[in-house]
Amino acid sequence: MTSSTGRDTRIIGSLRRLDDGTGAITMEDFYDTDIHDLWSAVTDPDRLARWLATVEGELRLGGSLYARFTSTFEAPGRIDVCDAPRQLRVTFDPGTPDETVMEANLTPVGNRTRLIIEDRGLPLEALPSHGAGWQAHIEDLAAHLTGREPGAWHERWTELTPAYKAIAEDLA
Repeated sequence: MTSSTGRDTRIIGSLRRLDDGTGAITMEDFYDTDIHDLWSAVTDPDRLARWLATVEGELRLGGSLYARFTSTFEAPGRIDVCDAPRQLRVTFDPGTPDETVMEANLTPVGNRTRLIIEDRGLPLEALPSHGAGWQAHIEDLAAHLTGREPGAWHERWTELTPAYKAIAEDLA
């Protein structure tokens, strides 16, 4: 299905409440590329900057980094898991009350690769905003992988937010 702007209106994310009272967002999509190319797109700083964030620092297991997302979010982070080319886990704002964990898991499926991104530890009231934001980022990843320019992130976030607010109502 497409929206009035001609964009796909498919929702690829889910939201859930965690036992600790925070929330999590899970995004899942398939890409027409092999696992090594997708791994490069989610870990190589030059490629990350094209669709998600500029990242600086010690980009190794246990290393500290600083990320500036296209969504304007900025935070220090720590690389907790780096199991190339299958799993990456980064803790943002480690050791603070705002600590969140972002995890990417890649799985080859035939000649495609499935990517599941989970962002957990988020305030429940922020889930719709983050859900719409992550979907816009994931769509920008798809554009990057096919050689297209990313979309207008804020416009897409605005378009997706009502759908994620509707999903979040079930968590109340």
